[in-house]
This record gives sequence, structure tokens and C-alpha cells, in this order.
Amino acid sequence: MKHETPPIVRHSSKVSKEDRHQLNGHKSCVLWFTGLSGSGKSTLASEVEHELFKRHMHSYVLDGDNLRLGLNQGLGFSQQDRSENVRRIGEAARLFVDAGLIVLVAAISPYRADRERVRSSFSEDEFIEIYVKCPLVECERRDPKGLYKKARAGKIPDFTGISSIYEAPVQPEIIIASDKHTPNESVRLILDYLRDNGCL
Repeated sequence: MKHETPPIVRHSSKVSKEDRHQLNGHKSCVLWFTGLSGSGKSTLASEVEHELFKRHMHSYVLDGDNLRLGLNQGLGFSQQDRSENVRRIGEAARLFVDAGLIVLVAAISPYRADRERVRSSFSEDEFIEIYVKCPLVECERRDPKGLYKKARAGKIPDFTGISSIYEAPVQPEIIIASDKHTPNESVRLILDYLRDNGCL
């Protein structure tokens, strides 16, 4: 006997995203920080979140490493698992944006197609891709977690930038050259963008 899958129906809320914007006093969006390991994504996301907090704005950081300890626990680093990792982060970010928050995602998210799929699930002005651009040699010099050293020694397979590709954004909303801009300059560039585009 064949069993049918129960239909899944999306339930609507009496409180809209626009209602939450009005309550919070600002729009919601996702700031998607992408770049090589060691480029400064997490540091920059944390600094921007702190500045938003000081302005009494509702925000939250979704860090790729932290999510692999919970929501994305069990996913590896194959191309398929990396794509699923980004898909899950994108779905979580979409919920945060619907809740009226500015969500800051810090994740390598190496494949352009995965990032574009996430972008397509947001309204046009809600997804702000921030390319934290840093030369591989500088990321290796920093190597804050010692990962590049292990990857060069063959101890970490499928490591982005060494044995696995990173596809840089073609037309990101913001480019941060983290080897040239100071953290304060980088934060200012992002806040200026948000202000100029009506998010602040």
C-alpha cells in the first residue's frame, strides 16, 4: 500500500515583516561576508554587529564555524556538503530577515552558484554580498587557526584556496580589501553603504 506524504502548507503570520521594520525603526537585510579563510570575515562581521548594537539596531551574526557546531553539524567539506552548508545558512538568514533583523553571515561559501541561489530567495535589496578580499599569501601569513599549515602538509583535504577552489563574487555590493583597509575603515564602508541604501 502506497502512503501519501501529508501536504505541507505555509502558514501566514498576522505580523508582517514591514510591521517588524516599523517596530524596530530600521529595515532588515542580510550582510553576506564571503572570502578565504583568514581574510577577516568573522572579525569584520563582529565589529559591524557591535556598531549596529550601539545604534540600538537589531542584528545577529551567523558564523559559519559556529553553525557547524550545531545546525550544520555532521556536514563535511565535499562540494555537496559545502553547498548544503550554504543552503542551510541561507534559510536561517532568511528567517532572521523575516523577523526584522539585520543578519550578518560570515562564511567562506566558496561557490558562486550557491551564493546566487541564496540571493534569489531574498528581495532585491535584502541581500548584500560583501567580498572580503585578501590575497592568499596574506591569509596564509595570518593563518589564525593554523589551518593553512595543516592543509599544505596534506592533513586537511578539500581546503579552500589550497586543494579546493574559491570563486570570487563577480558583482558584490561591497568589496573590502582587508589587507589594505583597517578594521575601522572597513566598518565605515559597510555602514555608509547601509545608510546610503536606506537600511540605517
